[in-house]
Amino acid sequence: MTGTGSLVRLILRRDRLVLPLWVLLLAVLPITQTAGIAELYPTERGLREFAASFGANPALVALYGPFTHWNAAALGVWRAGFTPVLLGPACLLTVVRHTRVEEETGRRELLGSTVLGRQAGLSAALAVAASANLAVALVVLASFAGLGYPVAGALATGLGYAATGMVFAAVGAVAAQLTESAGGARAIGLSALGVAYLIRMAGDSTGASWLSWLSPFGWSQRMRPFAGEVWWPLALSLAAVVLLSLTAYALAGRRDLAAGVLPPRLGPADAAPGFGSPLALAWRLHRGPLLGWSAGFAVFGAVVGAAAKTAADTMAGNARLMEMMARLGGSANVADVFVASVMSIFGMGAAGYAVQAALRMRGEETLMRAEPLLAAPVGRARWMAGHLVFALLGPAVVMLVLGVAVGIAYGVSTGDVAGRLPGVAGAAVSQLPAVWSLAGLAVALFGLLPRLTALAWAALALFLLLGQVGALLDLPPAALGLSPFSHLPKLPGGEVAATPLLVLTVIATALVATGLYGFRRRDVG
Repeated sequence: MTGTGSLVRLILRRDRLVLPLWVLLLAVLPITQTAGIAELYPTERGLREFAASFGANPALVALYGPFTHWNAAALGVWRAGFTPVLLGPACLLTVVRHTRVEEETGRRELLGSTVLGRQAGLSAALAVAASANLAVALVVLASFAGLGYPVAGALATGLGYAATGMVFAAVGAVAAQLTESAGGARAIGLSALGVAYLIRMAGDSTGASWLSWLSPFGWSQRMRPFAGEVWWPLALSLAAVVLLSLTAYALAGRRDLAAGVLPPRLGPADAAPGFGSPLALAWRLHRGPLLGWSAGFAVFGAVVGAAAKTAADTMAGNARLMEMMARLGGSANVADVFVASVMSIFGMGAAGYAVQAALRMRGEETLMRAEPLLAAPVGRARWMAGHLVFALLGPAVVMLVLGVAVGIAYGVSTGDVAGRLPGVAGAAVSQLPAVWSLAGLAVALFGLLPRLTALAWAALALFLLLGQVGALLDLPPAALGLSPFSHLPKLPGGEVAATPLLVLTVIATALVATGLYGFRRRDVG
């Protein structure tokens, strides 16, 4: 363990922008949802009706989990039930970044030649993840207690989130030992997370509650915050963390540095005939994330579409809720308001995919795989163009899949697939100019300031925060206008103004051109 403290300080130095942002963003979501529900439903009768309406919809129960109580705090925590699903990959990817990525780039070997213990890197990554989860728990506790909510419920909420985050941090630690590729480690870890979430969804929505006990997401929900807290499920998460961490340490001690426990799969001796261009290579690198994001959006789109009618019926009876949702969705039709607000959230998710795809260029550069290609008869602009196809057109595919899934599911629930599908698909595609602006920002940072590419993630986190809590906090239009998503048409049902779409597209084009110009003039690496 020698040198663990120094590596912890190094990780905190490198993640000084991204780490506080996702900790704060995820920690404030429960209290903002609680405050919004308390304002929209100030009476006991309103809260009971809210719980009865939403709790009867299997799609919403699958998405957020089961109801535990009708009070505002319990309903707010339920409404923020997607928070652990976001916290899990944040912790998992943080651990992979500071373990497997460090080995893949050769930095861990250089540090290992100094006075540094064999397990210091893994220990430092897990320590930082534990500190971040503890910070999430403390912010949750302070926010609820500061507004007068019971401390026990706030503590159960925070500890449930922290325990779930640490489970998937330990999953990331194990995945980092299994393969010699950082991409492979991410795929293994995120696949495990997706399976865990699908198991929880199946258990809560089908009545087979025993399935939920097989998922870490189910354990935190079974702690019942603000509904008569149950503390012993926390032991399941702690046991999983200990078991997975010990497994990671055991595997790390049995393999060579930069190698994985699983043997690498050798490719063919000769490349396929169509594998001789930068675009073909980009397809090989991006096809996995593209297919994964498309499948995920299809599943969640179907769930949201199936829940749209029930959500619309509930919203129609609350004038304050309609006013707030209109700021996000802006339509006279209640169902259109709900679908439009959902599309804005999924648009930000697609922007995350766009940023990830754009920054794959930076990953190829730091791993020294770009320089050999550019030494061949491949121009820099041509090499970048292969990745830009997926950074710009990939989100279009993902959003179109989402629109079709939501449109079909919503159309089936209302008996009008042909009438609902075109409008919902168009609403999904209308998010693209804002998505492209985030992709353009990532490309510009890659070309001009490659060491600050994390600012693209920081911008996305800021826009997500404004979109989620801005309307609830009644922020002024100038603050909400910082997000490109606030300038999009409120579809379906709203009016389409071409000017904002054109302006955002021009901004995205200018940012991409700036990135191309910068990369052509700077040194590689």
